[in-house]
Amino acid sequence: MSKFKSISLVVGGFVAGTLISLQMPAFAEKDVKAGLPVEELRTFAEVFNAIKQGYVEPIEDKKMIANAISGMLSNLDPHSSYLDPESFKELQVGTQGEFGGLGIEVGMEDGLVKVVSPIEDTPAYRAGLKAGDLIFKLDDTPVKGLTLNEAVKRMRGKPKTQIRISILRKGEAKPIEVTLTREVIKVQSVKSKLVEPGYGWVRITQFQENTIPSLAKHLNELYKQGELRGLVLDLRNDPGGLLNGAVGVSAAFLAPGTKVVSTDGRTPDAKQEYIAAPEDYLRGTREDPLKSLPAAVKKVPMVVLVNSGSASASEIVAGALQDHKRAVIMGTQTFGKGSVQTVLPLPGNAAIKLTTARYYTPSGRSIQAKGIEPDIQVEESSNGQKAAHLREADLEGHLENDRDGAPAKEAAPKEAAKPQDKKSAPGKKGNEQKGEDELPPRLEYASPSDHQFQQALSLLKGLQIMQNVSK
Repeated sequence: MSKFKSISLVVGGFVAGTLISLQMPAFAEKDVKAGLPVEELRTFAEVFNAIKQGYVEPIEDKKMIANAISGMLSNLDPHSSYLDPESFKELQVGTQGEFGGLGIEVGMEDGLVKVVSPIEDTPAYRAGLKAGDLIFKLDDTPVKGLTLNEAVKRMRGKPKTQIRISILRKGEAKPIEVTLTREVIKVQSVKSKLVEPGYGWVRITQFQENTIPSLAKHLNELYKQGELRGLVLDLRNDPGGLLNGAVGVSAAFLAPGTKVVSTDGRTPDAKQEYIAAPEDYLRGTREDPLKSLPAAVKKVPMVVLVNSGSASASEIVAGALQDHKRAVIMGTQTFGKGSVQTVLPLPGNAAIKLTTARYYTPSGRSIQAKGIEPDIQVEESSNGQKAAHLREADLEGHLENDRDGAPAKEAAPKEAAKPQDKKSAPGKKGNEQKGEDELPPRLEYASPSDHQFQQALSLLKGLQIMQNVSK
């Protein structure tokens, strides 16, 4: 079995991009040798029995066990979790780039659902939801008291049905209420365009099963329009996805055999090194789509755009290209998710998503709770104003960085407006309810108004001038 079937990268609560791992026998054997905590299990059995006999309403054994498993995992770190059969199925479907819902990557903070990142071209993205928004009500149901699984289930539903969500946003005096229409989320993994003769832009929105062949197709189409003198690889707000996708994207621009990333954990399966080679980015016996790329792709001057929404697999790509000095990294500090999750199927079509390793850039850097620091810092707006950021280091219970010391992060302001009483509730006079069409439009990537992209393009043109002068 390929090593990519046992390891994957995800960020936030429910994120597309996870592969199935069948590592149960190895873990079970290790646990047997270590022995089971008999006294603690006896205490667990007594609590289980007390609930079963004395709780005010009868509770099914199956539900109590599922809740216990969920509690064990959710208290480890922000990315370990229990997946019931429905969640497990949706997680698998998500790797193919199509799933139902609103299009939000989410986590949990202080009992509220926290938006990690809205997915591009989805209802949440078009409605203007932002990273760091706290969802405190779904229709008329308070989020407090719900598990993340329960909250996500309420947000999902049949296409064309609506849901009203109430959010708290830093800088807003009152809660914001938005009505979203659910739809089948089809995420286009790769986008591209020739912005002007000789300069191309390629954007990766998520790392999915089709990302590598899609990237090859887009690069070939760009080169059919003429030789490139510069390329912008846009990874902003890319929450990550499949590890093999990150290795393959890196391999498209690196020399064959170049080290891309390594992982380290407690088990042998967690100790791996991945290089720019088909055996490390292809799953199965499929034809290598990168073979069709022109040789010039390996040498074209590149700028990689990143921001605080660039996480996991996108940080692997940025870190690899930065360490090998293959590209200039521009933008703002990335999210900082440097851990690896393995999905372990359970009986009854459920599964657990367990953090099993940390990953490291080719030079051995850990980006966990730290992120990739760009070579050139460029804020999102031309006036230099810093946008609100949510990063791994802000998540409660995150893993510490085991190599680079304390995380380099800005102080995360804890302030958040509290839900107002009924007199100032959303929808009342002075704070009218907002629909999808009434909110401000999102930034159009690679447009004249995209400040970071324009800075990247200017840098590439400058590099081209310097290259011509030196000849």
